[in-house]
Amino acid sequence: MAWNPDTYNKYKSERFAPFYDCLNLITIKPQIDAIDLGCGTGELTRKLADALPGSKVTGIDSSAEMLNDSKAFANEQVTFELRSIEEQLQQATKWDLVFSNAAIQWVNNHEEILPRIIAMLKPEGQLVIQIPDQTQNAANLILHRLAGEEPFSSALNNWKRDTPVLDIERYAQILFENGSKGMTVFEKIYPLVLKDTDALFDWVSGTTLIPYIEKLSSEVKNHFIAEYKKRLKIRFPKTPVFYPFKRIIMEAKF
Repeated sequence: MAWNPDTYNKYKSERFAPFYDCLNLITIKPQIDAIDLGCGTGELTRKLADALPGSKVTGIDSSAEMLNDSKAFANEQVTFELRSIEEQLQQATKWDLVFSNAAIQWVNNHEEILPRIIAMLKPEGQLVIQIPDQTQNAANLILHRLAGEEPFSSALNNWKRDTPVLDIERYAQILFENGSKGMTVFEKIYPLVLKDTDALFDWVSGTTLIPYIEKLSSEVKNHFIAEYKKRLKIRFPKTPVFYPFKRIIMEAKF
């Protein structure tokens, strides 16, 4: 997907909030090897590294556009590599900390992928992951339903991005089944207070909307966007818009 760092960073403070909750769950140890799966622009990867004294942190991302901005955050402690999460899983390297903030929702089949991510850990390693709960966030659900209607369904060749996100109970069970010695798993609402539904559309356009827009011709794309904006206004008629954005956070030690 063609990510736009400027669009993504438009609501940077809101997107950063769950990172700090994840950071607070990390057992800080010096001189560890850590990886950030889906590091984006690398700004938060640098913050992660700054909190881990003497450690080496590698950020990976599949978007060259996002990684272009990572150069400003690289130093002797932090490096960045163009690589997808799926490609990283093919490598044999083990890590003391595997971290991921709002990225693995783009990877399919969490029943299979999460155990493989856990297998990236060294003994006594720690896993910390945050993902949006796409099964409950209203903007995602509206988008998913719209993509299944005509003329958009035909224009998309009946494609819809079915979310791979599981419920928190299942994530906890997977962590347990794969040897967790202790875990913290919870869902939290990160409230967004936005000027209007146009601002909510801007928020969604930086992430969830991208794969749909990429698959549509200009004429259909404009129709799709207009209809999506219309439905957001129906769902959120008041201004300012209060959007209860739900995210899942999981931490486990192995």
